[in-house]
Amino acid sequence: MDLGIDGKVALVLGAGGGLGGAIAEALAREGVKVAVADIDKDAAEKTAKAIETGGGTAMPLTWDLGQLDVVEPNVASIEKTLGQVDILVSVTGGPPPGGVAGQSPETWRKFFESMVLSVFAITDRVLPGMKARGWGRIITSTSSGVVSPIPNLGISNALRSTLVGWSKTLAGEVGRDGITANIVMPGRVATKRITFLDEQKAKREGRSVDEVREESLASIPAGRYGDPREYGDVVAFLASERASYINGSSIRVDGGYISSI
Repeated sequence: MDLGIDGKVALVLGAGGGLGGAIAEALAREGVKVAVADIDKDAAEKTAKAIETGGGTAMPLTWDLGQLDVVEPNVASIEKTLGQVDILVSVTGGPPPGGVAGQSPETWRKFFESMVLSVFAITDRVLPGMKARGWGRIITSTSSGVVSPIPNLGISNALRSTLVGWSKTLAGEVGRDGITANIVMPGRVATKRITFLDEQKAKREGRSVDEVREESLASIPAGRYGDPREYGDVVAFLASERASYINGSSIRVDGGYISSI
């Protein structure tokens, strides 16, 4: 299937590895020129190199999403090097495990700025160009916790849910401009983040990591963790011309893991 996005320009946040890296590589395979942004300089360069080795075009960017003052210069740099951004994919880092009660205002502010406000600001920076061209894709990766809150991931559950309400509202505002806004929710996908969470749960409950992992696998109808490439391929489709009538949706890529309807 020709996805119709060859030559488009994408900005992928959190693209240094895991889900973001898989998304960046999936878009590059479709001929998209990708700005690979990550707080880890080496990780961003590694993803960009993998894309270029595969014959694609990539631009690595060191980007701390907690620093809102870099939005303008970073986007301007992408426009100068690759062109105006047609596809924005936001993958923000996960906060540490913990509940919602007793968190300091400083903690809430820190992660609100890096996980939520940064997405708002970057989107607002690239939207005018999308509107002028009559085409754009705003895709935001969240978590299964937005529909089925995950115990001990309170900050993530709360802040990522904000992104869902924002994206749905945005979809209604920009649909007539040829722009779509959608949410993607991963279940248990095999990334370093999932490994970390399994290790933390094992430590917290005094069990082995293998035991925690087997318990997790038993809760997934597919019987396995997802492959990051499977997640990236779904995002590439949502970014495509073929997905022009999918707007304001929340797509689950979870192997049947999320129990809610």
